[in-house]
Amino acid sequence: MFLIIKHIDIEGPGTLGDFLKERGVEFKVLELGAGEALPTNLSGIEAVVVLGGPMNVDEEDKYPFLAAENAFIQRVLKQEIPFLGICLGSQLLAKAAGASVGKSPVKEIGWYHIKLTDQGKHDPFFKGFQQGEPIYHWHGDMFEVPAGAQLLATASGCPHQAIKVGKNAYGLQFHVEVTDKSIKEWCDEYIEKDIPGRRDHAKSMLDDYWKYKSSFERQAQTIYQNFLGIVHNAQNRLRSN
Repeated sequence: MFLIIKHIDIEGPGTLGDFLKERGVEFKVLELGAGEALPTNLSGIEAVVVLGGPMNVDEEDKYPFLAAENAFIQRVLKQEIPFLGICLGSQLLAKAAGASVGKSPVKEIGWYHIKLTDQGKHDPFFKGFQQGEPIYHWHGDMFEVPAGAQLLATASGCPHQAIKVGKNAYGLQFHVEVTDKSIKEWCDEYIEKDIPGRRDHAKSMLDDYWKYKSSFERQAQTIYQNFLGIVHNAQNRLRSN
């Protein structure tokens, strides 16, 4: 079973959930922000996916579940359960692995290009990924790279875009799971706070969604399929031990 952790109602699994359903992969969405508790027993969990949210990783006084989540991710890393963190999820991964998270040199809200590093080009997570097409972002923070981790993707404005921690834990600063509905909901909720007076940017991002939709969905599907392969390989290693 895949465990998918949500922090806020409007930031769900999106196209990742659709992908898993289409392939008959069992998954559970845990509504952490709604008060659901993290599991104490990791038995039967094949992979953990941690989604985004408007909070930052250090707001534990305001969001007490963040402390428990940090400890939970550390347990996941120790047991080498495949992990995928998206945006806030990637920052929580970096924190759990001992790195700091701070303000990004550039607040990225919209469509940006990323560039795979040499390590990223050779990692199975990004096999077949077409990096020439823009991908969606909405973040003001950026993770540092934990000691011993690999930087898999970078960009001119925000240099830390994707990391690999240990054997099979991945963090993406960008969003691959969004739909037009996601972008609309995020704009309604966040845009006046994050970029005041820029409602025009909301329309521009949605227009670009339809412009990039085909290539963006291919990017997302490639990542999902690669991560599913990583999960299957991890399960095979467990069975062979």
